[in-house]
Amino acid sequence: MCSTCGCASGERKIEGDDPHHDHNHHHDHPHDHHHDNDHHHGHDHHDHGLSHQDDNQGQTVIIHHHYYHQGDVHNHYHQYEPAPVEAKSKKHKHKHKHKHVYQTLESSFKPAGEHHDLDYGHGEAGTHAPGISQKRMLQIEMDVLDKNNHLAEHNRDGFNQKNILALNLVSSPGSGKTTLLTETLLKMRGKVNCAVIEGDQQTTNDAQRIRETGVPAIQVNTGKGCHLDAQMVHDAAARLGLEDNSLLFIENVGNLVCPASFDLGERHKVAVLSVTEGEDKPLKYPHMFAAADIMLLNKIDLLPYLHFDVDACIANAKQVNPNIQVIQVSATQGDGMDAWLAWLETQLCA
Repeated sequence: MCSTCGCASGERKIEGDDPHHDHNHHHDHPHDHHHDNDHHHGHDHHDHGLSHQDDNQGQTVIIHHHYYHQGDVHNHYHQYEPAPVEAKSKKHKHKHKHKHVYQTLESSFKPAGEHHDLDYGHGEAGTHAPGISQKRMLQIEMDVLDKNNHLAEHNRDGFNQKNILALNLVSSPGSGKTTLLTETLLKMRGKVNCAVIEGDQQTTNDAQRIRETGVPAIQVNTGKGCHLDAQMVHDAAARLGLEDNSLLFIENVGNLVCPASFDLGERHKVAVLSVTEGEDKPLKYPHMFAAADIMLLNKIDLLPYLHFDVDACIANAKQVNPNIQVIQVSATQGDGMDAWLAWLETQLCA
């Protein structure tokens, strides 16, 4: 689960995995509903046999409300507070009584200012989820990131042993990240061995575009997940068979929020920002630009047609991260590409 948004990052698919699963489910759930403000739910739970042939894919359990069990999902959309469950028989027959409850905002999330704006980032966890305390959310984040960081260090050690420069390309969707990457690979052809891990929720479109340049690529589909994690990178890198003294580009899922929190074992995060997105993006999504070592300001060939203040954008990025390096580029027209390639060569020699 993503500690930032709670996405189901376990629903992943890496090229080469066996997609076939055998599922045997038998459901028999009678429901009796009486709408007089007392609601009674009867559930007969039978055995559910699940046989997963692919050990690489994690099983995802989606919790919609107060009750779930492995292999089966029950959706309850009630704005009520359930009374304690009374278990009846070995089949877990439950009877629920609900009463109307009107939730109130926690004190730290009350409206502020003359316009009564709401800021749910002031809590201890820096975010908010209905029904989960700040302390619990913080603990979940620490648990998730601790496991991910351990795997990321394992990835980093492996890259360092083979002298592989791993770069994590992050941006919002539509920034021109893939076009920038394909142009970079074409210009570096014959200079250094490159490989690419492509992250998207669905499709293998970007990996196919990369392969057309002659560079090996593995597509990682994250399903409902909004970012790559260290385990996904480990699994994909193993399939690529990375060579010593090479360059690995990891193109993350288009998202300026969640990828900022997840170390993949890379040496640098490279933030790609398009001039079509607005110069205030570093202030709106500060964690991403604070985590990046370099920002590529892309599509500068479109500046004559836009109301975009380049100096203000760079100043905003520097406000969030005083040490961030900025290179202005146009992947389609070639502007700034020499400076970008020079930065890559410097990192390869470091």
